[in-house]
Amino acid sequence: MPHVITEKCLGERYGACIQVCPTEAIHPTSYKGQEFMVIDPETCIDCGVCLPECPIGAIVIGDDSPQWTKINAELAPQAKNNPKPAPRPSNDPPRNPKNKFVK
Repeated sequence: MPHVITEKCLGERYGACIQVCPTEAIHPTSYKGQEFMVIDPETCIDCGVCLPECPIGAIVIGDDSPQWTKINAELAPQAKNNPKPAPRPSNDPPRNPKNKFVK
């Protein structure tokens, strides 16, 4: 099961995950009017390299979040052509007060 990006990424978009993904499965997009990232389930090889790169723990195994698995799959096709964002420093505090650093 591919990994997925969850609601913790809404409005955050750190971007380090894009740089380490060996299959370029992670793409920037927006969801509900906020910055967001998605993982393309057709491209993700479930290697897990992206997991430790997310400072707020927004990336999970798809089986753990069926709702976000569906959202990632729906948004991925149109997100593939979006330009890669500049990485945000991993020590930049989360913008959403509900998010906490996991590192």
